[in-house]
Amino acid sequence: MNFCSECGEKVRFAVPQGDDRPRYLCDACGVVHYQNPRIVAGTLPVSGSKVLLCRRAIAPRKGYWTLPAGYMENAETTQQAAVRETREEACADVALANLYTLIDLPHINQVYMIFRADLIGGFDAGAESEEVALFEEHEIPWDALAFPTIEETLRHYYADRGNRLFPLHIGTITPEDRERYFGSA
Repeated sequence: MNFCSECGEKVRFAVPQGDDRPRYLCDACGVVHYQNPRIVAGTLPVSGSKVLLCRRAIAPRKGYWTLPAGYMENAETTQQAAVRETREEACADVALANLYTLIDLPHINQVYMIFRADLIGGFDAGAESEEVALFEEHEIPWDALAFPTIEETLRHYYADRGNRLFPLHIGTITPEDRERYFGSA
């Protein structure tokens, strides 16, 4: 950031008085520009014993499989974002159950919030998906999953499914975890 989005003057990167970390500061108008993590909201859509996955048509990880998820927009709830992303990527309607995984990725300033959901009706590839399909557990393309957050969510689901208890799982993806997917974090 070079210029203030409020007044257009140059900003500097420094620790504001009373704060504990550097921020972009505008000395001209006094605005402190906070930069916060982005929330990725999505669903784990289930139909019977199958899970719905989308093959990505966009970077990053084009051609790899993921759950329908994406960045939350302003003026929407996390639940609304999860439902919207599912419609956009899989042309699918879902009935949300519980928040299922909450995964921090502090090294890239993201927080994933994946809701367990029941698939209602059909599905099709949206603009950001090459293909959308239902998978039994033994059919999951484990070596072709797009992100470690998706693998972690699916592994929790299959571990929990036998008990029919689906508690909230909270976790953290480290740079080392991401390295398996991206080469270097």
